[in-house]
Amino acid sequence: MNDLERAQRCADRMYSQDRASQALGIEIDIPGPGTAVATMCVRADMVNGFDICHGGLVFTLADTAFAFACNAYDDLTVAGSASIDFLRPSMLGDRLRAIAREDRRGKRTSFYTVDVCNQDDALVALFRGRSVSKGEAVLDAR
Repeated sequence: MNDLERAQRCADRMYSQDRASQALGIEIDIPGPGTAVATMCVRADMVNGFDICHGGLVFTLADTAFAFACNAYDDLTVAGSASIDFLRPSMLGDRLRAIAREDRRGKRTSFYTVDVCNQDDALVALFRGRSVSKGEAVLDAR
């Protein structure tokens, strides 16, 4: 199995158990190890009284891309910290895309950046995450 196949198998394993992402309609694409793209359409049940997507759901989308990117190596990894900067609102009907990229991968701690854009490629939010390896296999996890 090559690195991309391993990353995709890890993503398939994770997604099969990820009821939150499934319920939100988040779709995952793995273009390569250490990267992930998560997409989500902003539905009526995701917005506030101004038809603006709740920031927590934008964070969730970015966090999901982060999780799939950092678990691509068959090494169970969790978030150690994360932050987000909201740059513009996402509105009812927007299709959001969170693109996670690995900035630095260490033995136990790694750093990622996630750009969240709308369907017009306008930057909606910037997310930074630090992951911590648990030293367990993703593909063998129960």
